[in-house]
Amino acid sequence: MNKKEYKVSCLQGCKRDLDLEVPGSKSLTNRALLLAALADGTSILEGALFSEDSRHFLKGLADLGFEVEADEEKKIVKVRGLGGRLPEGKGRVYVGSAGTAARFLTAMLAFAGGRYELDASEQMRRRPMKPLLEALKGLGVQVEYQEEEGCFPFVLKSEGIQGGEVSIDIGISSQFLSALLMAGTMLPEGLRIHLTGERKSLPYVEMTAKLMERFGVHVRREELAEGGEKVWIVPGGKELGKHGYRAGVYEIEPDLSGACYFYAMALLLGISVRVRRVHLDSLQGDRKFLQVLEQLGCQIEDTPEGVRMYGGNRASYPGIEVNMNDFSDQTMTMAVVAAFADTPTRIEGVGHIRFQESDRIAAVCTELRRLGLRCEEQADGLVIYPGEIKPGRVQTYDDHRMAMAFALIGLRVPGIVIENPACCAKTFENYFELLEEITA
Repeated sequence: MNKKEYKVSCLQGCKRDLDLEVPGSKSLTNRALLLAALADGTSILEGALFSEDSRHFLKGLADLGFEVEADEEKKIVKVRGLGGRLPEGKGRVYVGSAGTAARFLTAMLAFAGGRYELDASEQMRRRPMKPLLEALKGLGVQVEYQEEEGCFPFVLKSEGIQGGEVSIDIGISSQFLSALLMAGTMLPEGLRIHLTGERKSLPYVEMTAKLMERFGVHVRREELAEGGEKVWIVPGGKELGKHGYRAGVYEIEPDLSGACYFYAMALLLGISVRVRRVHLDSLQGDRKFLQVLEQLGCQIEDTPEGVRMYGGNRASYPGIEVNMNDFSDQTMTMAVVAAFADTPTRIEGVGHIRFQESDRIAAVCTELRRLGLRCEEQADGLVIYPGEIKPGRVQTYDDHRMAMAFALIGLRVPGIVIENPACCAKTFENYFELLEEITA
């Protein structure tokens, strides 16, 4: 989708049921790429995502000297890992706007030993890296900032990092912890990671730990005092010996975050939507958004082919209070659902999304106000008051989730135009083509 704008076709009154596929999970693809690079031997990732983010990750591995083969048509990636070693002790990596590549590759390169130059897009240069970089410095890694402290671009230098104890602030991103967990096995002594910050629930870290287990490495957790400090323990090379990450064939789940936009259509349009190969036992935290839709009156059936969402014929549904800390990527989708509710909706627990591709709380409120609704920003969330939605243009802030979620408004309100729909290439390249097929 190379257009500068996209005018959504209204489907109000349409009762066409949907049966579709979405791309592979970005979160699982990029985690699996790192683990495959650290495994001993060739891993095959089936159902992998091909998008801007995953291509930056793939190119980063190739630029570092790893043998990488990609078949986009078959959605298969092959990576030959070297058992926790890197092909060379120096290199340059450009991560684009991919937060996962930025955090995960940084940790891997810091622990590998050598000298590595890392850079990113202007958007990623504005996103936080300092908590991870400070933690790495505490382990003996040298960080030379090329411009602003705590941000890309920078140079990593290290030699003989053994491991030990480290503290990490995960208040603004759990990716920092996931990066340390996956790369921690490279260190002879492993890692004991003490968590700081306000995040209580960590669904993406749980995903990381479960994927590590599938690759053959188990991490442990301790709570030093009831309700107190939590510690994650990563086994190191001395403990693992030859039993580190296992190369093998791994299937990537469909992207549940992407599927949720279509499941929301079930409620907004009163139709049935099935996304193939999505199941309720998914590793992805956004499965909890399906429970919210169920709370609002939808019915869920996990069929052998995939989860089907029945929107029913409800003429209306109430607003709710919902803590979305576990599935904050769906905050924008929930805001759109809230715009058509009968009563106000309060979304809590998502203060950290101010530090993602955009300040997502401010962006949501700004765009809903632009369309005529009342919306209040709060420290860790927002309140949306339903009302009459006016036609208008939606700015997307180069944020794929703003573009995909706000397009849903146009399915019920004529005259909604999405600016810069191409930003969806970050994770879901054919989103608007698929929307075009649905609305044709």
